[in-house]
This record gives sequence, C-alpha cells and structure tokens, in this order.
Amino acid sequence: MSIISADEPVSAGAACSASGEAVGVAYDDAPLRLFHLRVAAGASGGDFCEGFGLGIIGISLSRAAPQLGLTPLWMGVLGGASLASLFAGALLSGPTADRFGRRPIFGYNMAVLGALSVLQFFVHSSVQLLVLRLAIGFVLGTDYAVNKAMLIEFTPRRVRGRILGLLSVAWATGYASAYFVGFALDNVGTEPWRWMLLSSAVPCLLAFPLRVTVPESPMWLTNHGRGAEAAAIVRERLGATVAPPVSTPAHPTHHGRWHQLFSPTWRRNSLVGCAFWTCLVIPYFAVGTFVAQVMSAMNVESGYVGGLIYNFALLGGAVLGLIVVDRISRRSFLVGSFWLAAVTTLALALWTHIPGLAMILLFAAFAGVLSAVSNLVYVYIPELFPTDLRASGIGLATAASRTGSAASTFLLPVVVADYGIRVTLGACVAVLVAGAVICQVWAPETRNLRLGVLDEEAARSAEGVG
Repeated sequence: MSIISADEPVSAGAACSASGEAVGVAYDDAPLRLFHLRVAAGASGGDFCEGFGLGIIGISLSRAAPQLGLTPLWMGVLGGASLASLFAGALLSGPTADRFGRRPIFGYNMAVLGALSVLQFFVHSSVQLLVLRLAIGFVLGTDYAVNKAMLIEFTPRRVRGRILGLLSVAWATGYASAYFVGFALDNVGTEPWRWMLLSSAVPCLLAFPLRVTVPESPMWLTNHGRGAEAAAIVRERLGATVAPPVSTPAHPTHHGRWHQLFSPTWRRNSLVGCAFWTCLVIPYFAVGTFVAQVMSAMNVESGYVGGLIYNFALLGGAVLGLIVVDRISRRSFLVGSFWLAAVTTLALALWTHIPGLAMILLFAAFAGVLSAVSNLVYVYIPELFPTDLRASGIGLATAASRTGSAASTFLLPVVVADYGIRVTLGACVAVLVAGAVICQVWAPETRNLRLGVLDEEAARSAEGVG
C-alpha cells in the first residue's frame, strides 16, 4: 500500500467519539475557529523571531568587526554559528517532543530565546558572542522541530497549506525586517551592532504569551493513551460537534525513532524531506546572509538598494507561495520552483556583462521563487510523517538543512574571495538542480492528505503487516 494516499476519496460526514457518541464532523474537518488562528499567531511569532534572529546577524557583524576585531574567518564562523547549532537542537528536541509532548518546548522556548538575545548586548569578545550564537541556534532548533508539528496537528485539513504557509510569511517578514531594522539602528550610539542584536529579543518576548496558553496537541494525546484529555481540549476549544482525533497507537517497538525514520516504510519520505530542505537553504542562506556583499561583488553600485529589493522579493514570494500552496499539487510546486530558481541563478552566473538593473531583478526573481517554495517547508515536511515520528522527522530534516546552510554561510565569503562570485553562483545552480532531480524522482504527493492515514500506516508498519 502507498504511504501517501492523498487523492483517495474521504468522507467528511459524521464521526464518532471514543465513547461511540455521534458528533458532527471529524477532527481533520473541524470548522476554522478563532482558536486555530491564535495557535497560528503563536507559531508564526516563533518563526518571525527565527527569521529576525538569523537575519540580523549579517548586518550587525559588519558593524561589529572593528570593535571585536573580526577577521573574515570569524565573520564566517559567527554568521554560521546559529545555523550549525540548530542541528543539535532539532535532532534532540524532535524525539523528545514525540515522546513527551509538544507543549513543554512550544510554550517556553521563546522566553529562553529572548533572554539569550538580551545577553548579546553585553558581549565584549568574539568568543562570548560565539557562545551566545550557538546557544541561540540550539533554541531555534527546538522550535524548528516542534513548531510545525504543533500547528499542523491543530489545523483543519482544507486550510492546512494556507495556515502553515503563514509560518513562511512570518519567517520571511522577520528575516527582511531584520535588514531594515539593522539599517535603521546603524547610527544609534557608538556601537550600533549591540542595539541590532538586542532588537532580536523584542519579538521573542511578544510571542511568548501567545504560545504559553496553547494546550497540548490532541493528536499526540490521543496516540499516547490520553484520549479523555484530548477530547476535553477539542470540546473546549473547537466545540462539542467536533470529534477528537481517532486513536491509532503504534504497536510497541524496540527500535528508536531514528531507526523508524530510516525503515523501509519511511526512509523515502525522510530522504525527500532532508534533500528538499537542504537544497533549498544552501543558496537561500548563502546569498541572503551576505546579500549586500554579493551585490557589491557583482559591481552593483548600491548594495543597499539591491539588498532592499532582494528582501522585498522575499516577502512577495512568501505571500505568493501562501496564495498558491493549496491550489496546485505539492509535487508541481516543489519541482517547478527548483528548476525556476536554477535557471535564474544560471543566468546570473553566465551573463558576464549584465546591466545592474537586470542583475537586481534576477536576484529578486531568485529570492521570490525560493521564498515562495519555502511555504512547503512548513506544510510538506510535516505531512511526510505520522504523529509519533513527526517532530523527529522534522528535526532530522532541519538538522540536514542547517548543516548545509551553516556550511554555505561559512564558505560564501571565502569562496567569493578565492574564486569569484560567478563560480559561487554556479555551485548554487548545481545544488538547485540536485534538489529538482531528487524531488522529481522520489517526492510523494500529500495535498489533501488526512494525517490519520499516516498514523494508520505507521501502526501497520510497526506490527509488521504493512
């Protein structure tokens, strides 16, 4: 049986509660409530914080270099530090959230992130800043693994793409806002970079109250034998006519979650999730983190103006992706975006006498396409895994992607200096083509998928039937 059966007809009629009582609608088909939007706001707030925190480091480091004595090597290390430690945070928190629940991490990690962001204001050496950036990256990793799992398990099926796509818009908004805030603070005091880094604490502390009031995922509770708690949450937050999730607990297994992710049942989905996200973020972060420097290397007279257009394109692409994510198949969106981004980047790499305006527009197209398909990071990857592997699967994909993004962020200044910007862009083309080919061959379709289908497949697999 196919793991993903998104196009099979499903009934949206009456469902039954665990006690056999008839209720109006199944959990996946619940009407959109204000509560759903509140969960989405809390989750989106976390992604705004992540985008802002990762975006502010590029411009702040360029201003901190004289005071902290940063060499190009240290610039690369600090620029990629948070991306590198995301690896550990995502890998460790995914299985933890699958075993102990989403809420403990989802509810409190923004408070920790805000405190660490405040401490950046007081650093006096590159080593101190490195330690904080590593800690910040670890906390961000916990949110990458848990945030998407929490939101998708609350969201009605018919609006899942658009609701989870809000995370992409929030991330892009945070990332672009960091660019604007950084330049706005450029003349504040004698060390404006401190204020730039401190500003990343503000959205964290605003997001915390929204998240701490969100209850545990009913899907997770149901699959861990706590159906009464799940039913109470559904009744209180979604209404008495909505059935709690159907329980599909997996057969006990002696294998850990990593073993299950690479089992014959799930390894294709694991590979696609890791490859898609990694091949997307390598060019995204390599160019985006140092966009002003890249523009200058290509002889654009105003790197700031080019960067401004680039970041507006990120926002526009995220919104465009939000509009189309539920209107076309996930596979078409995924594969087509990789090819479009590859063609755009190839033009930049090969057009030797390109006018400045054309160059900026091509960079904007590159940013817009990658930002649009980034919606699928928040929608498609959680759809690849069942409830008891979802946070672990997202964590695995996050770890793989952040290994690539950290390496590309670290290497970009060095490669540009040694080999030139066109060779660097050529390498980005190769990565984008690899992503397109892998997804064309192996990516399953998940549009309109009921998450319970994955849980049933997981149960059969654990019992050795599937």
